[in-house]
Amino acid sequence: MDILLLVLILLGAAEMVANIVFYIIFMFRMSDVISGGVGKDKAMLITGLILLIFFLIGYVYVGIFVERNIVTSLILFFGSIFVSVVIILLNRLLKTSKIRSLEVAQILISVIDSRGPNLQGHSLHVKNLISVFYKHLPRHLKGDCNLVSLEYAALLHDVGKLEMPAELLNKEGHLDEKEEELMKTHPQVAVRLLRPIKSFDYISDWILYHHERVDGNGYYLKKDESIPLPSKMIAIVDAYSAITMGRVYSAPKSHEETLEIIKSESGSKFDEELVEVFLNIPKEELVACTPKITKY
Repeated sequence: MDILLLVLILLGAAEMVANIVFYIIFMFRMSDVISGGVGKDKAMLITGLILLIFFLIGYVYVGIFVERNIVTSLILFFGSIFVSVVIILLNRLLKTSKIRSLEVAQILISVIDSRGPNLQGHSLHVKNLISVFYKHLPRHLKGDCNLVSLEYAALLHDVGKLEMPAELLNKEGHLDEKEEELMKTHPQVAVRLLRPIKSFDYISDWILYHHERVDGNGYYLKKDESIPLPSKMIAIVDAYSAITMGRVYSAPKSHEETLEIIKSESGSKFDEELVEVFLNIPKEELVACTPKITKY
């Protein structure tokens, strides 16, 4: 009987170790623009981790030093199961919350995009492309950005165009100097519009600098490593989307033609390493990113 009680405690301890691992993963998933909280939330998460470790020490102590009985053993065993259920539920709720939040944002952005033919479906297309791009990033680059945060930055990169005149957005010819200067303000407008959402401060620079060039001839004259990696990624997929979907002043080009254009600007407009990654993404994955346009 004593051996059975010891087995129950050991199983509970093993389950608690697994709980600690899954809880740490849960903590990392709380670091994006949607679930990332204020300092108080982070303190609570750390407190939860400390308590789990404390409970694990309790399992070890009871298993070694305390005389075992059926009640204590069952409480410890089912207690670890209960913690597992709670952590699983938290992960599912967090995942559902992120999906629903992103869906609402996509609907709102599609309404903004409906202001003219130059925008329709573009933001969602960029968001879809950035997800595929992230999947193919080398491991050493993935640490510089979180997928959920990256998707939101891509989806909202043009939200500043909400304050641009419709006639400017839909102009069929090239913009004159004054119009060009006004259009260059849309990343700043986007950052201002998103400022009330404090957790979005994390991605504000990604949006602000998505029109920078690695040669330093972009909107704000930043170059090379001074440009955030996510901004460089958005720049590539933004161009791919614009070229393949077309504009009122430019007919859409094929996938192959678009890749040639992007390749020709590698090292000047776009980051060379990122272009190399993007060029090696299978065609079917990029083509599948094209959204269905909803008319409003």
